[in-house]
Amino acid sequence: MRSTKTAEPWTEQGLGPFGPAALKPYSRTRFATDGSALLKIYVGIDPEGRRQREVATIERAALWGISVPAVLATGNDEPGSWTAFRTVDGSPCSVNTHSAIEEYIGHVVAVSSRLHRPVADATPGSGWEARRAGVVSSHQFLLDQFSPRCRSLPWWSVLGEVLQQIDSYPVVRLHGDLKPEHLLVDGGHLHVVDWEASACGPAVLDHTDVVFHLVRDLLYGGMPPARIPVDLLSRLPFSGPVLAWRLLLWLDRRRTQDIHSITAHDVYRLAAEEQAASAYRSLAQSVALLRAAGIPR
Repeated sequence: MRSTKTAEPWTEQGLGPFGPAALKPYSRTRFATDGSALLKIYVGIDPEGRRQREVATIERAALWGISVPAVLATGNDEPGSWTAFRTVDGSPCSVNTHSAIEEYIGHVVAVSSRLHRPVADATPGSGWEARRAGVVSSHQFLLDQFSPRCRSLPWWSVLGEVLQQIDSYPVVRLHGDLKPEHLLVDGGHLHVVDWEASACGPAVLDHTDVVFHLVRDLLYGGMPPARIPVDLLSRLPFSGPVLAWRLLLWLDRRRTQDIHSITAHDVYRLAAEEQAASAYRSLAQSVALLRAAGIPR
């Protein structure tokens, strides 16, 4: 039950005042005027579930030796689901040069070495909690993230078939949204933020997310497909079917018509790639064509 005592319950925790909100698709964030804290209000998809997941995951990640922002307060009150974090020093990873991308990939590998440890009770799904009943396979967990309309599209059965190979992969704990702005570098220290998409599944899901975001953002930033540093990306574990899934999920979450830009043949071709370098070149070509067609990032 929500409290009606105050529109800003964090003030009761001695937090704030906070400055203007920065609007993102699924959150509103505000920095404390003294720079000591960050307030996140979850909006859109499952805000309360995301709040609970992020708070619980941060506590576990800290125990694993990963530097994360401390949770100062959290709740579900009149403004909605929210969490206040202590701000951490550091700057987001840069990907502006080849050497910067190499350093970024190195940070991803370092985080993965701590995060992607096999866990006996880990089962596929959102968050890090073990699911006692109704456990789905890894490939079904990925398919369940699409909107219902995708089930009637020509590539649906193809994707479901090729993804089944990941069911044999070990299930580990995942960050769920690794990208440069979520890895903050402070001298020799690395802080990892934004854990609301945390999940359990094959480690290749996190690595594919890194590759997809980097390729997409470089291309939308104006880099030609031929200059995408596939040599660096090939340092990360690879799965063609998961790469195809990630591309389709991006389109499913864009404009309604964008998901029709990919054919069953496109999905099969990308999923069938056996070498990381050739698969990443194919991804770059596909994203470049979609960008040229006017699909927003």
